[in-house]
Amino acid sequence: MSIRVLLVDDHKIVIEGLRSLLEKEPDVEVVAEAENGRESIRLARKLLPDVVLMDVAMPEMNGVDATRRIVGDIPGIKILALSMHSDKRFVVEALNAGAKGYLLKECAAEELIEAIRTVVTDEIYICKKISGVIVKEYIKQLPAPHSPSSPTLTSREREILQLIAEGKSTKEIAFTMMVCISTVETFRRLIMKKLNVFSVAGLTKYAIREGLTSIE
Repeated sequence: MSIRVLLVDDHKIVIEGLRSLLEKEPDVEVVAEAENGRESIRLARKLLPDVVLMDVAMPEMNGVDATRRIVGDIPGIKILALSMHSDKRFVVEALNAGAKGYLLKECAAEELIEAIRTVVTDEIYICKKISGVIVKEYIKQLPAPHSPSSPTLTSREREILQLIAEGKSTKEIAFTMMVCISTVETFRRLIMKKLNVFSVAGLTKYAIREGLTSIE
């Protein structure tokens, strides 16, 4: 029985390369492609793939928040995070969101296949170039979720913060999230108050630092 995989990446050339590699494997079937986190959630609900190969940094909704939503809605789906970032913060964020594995885009094709076959069995897979010991130690050092030094944003607030950081206007954010403009403005005020940051530039810096978006 084939492992059904959903590919998620905002770069077409990456998607094409991944599809080309996976189609060579007799036990792997690519069922669909998505170019952002929001689309990946919709396709995951519709197609119920075994594994979602999820890019971490994407526009509109990043892979970490998409992972959290998919795992929360459909626990049986395994998420394998794929990223160019080896920074420990990205790894920890992805695993805390519910990803079963973390793979660097520079990895060899053989490791990609191995990672997919590993996570589908509900086992954790971390790229060989990332030390599991370092990740564990880093997790121990993270502040508690409700620590005053680590403001906790809701899933909705994180989505809106990412869109603000990506330069979207209030009207564009309202359209994307299918809410009214006043709702977006209310969320913006709440986010600023929580983070004690009162400028778009400051919110953008915070979003980049927390891995919600990137400077790519």
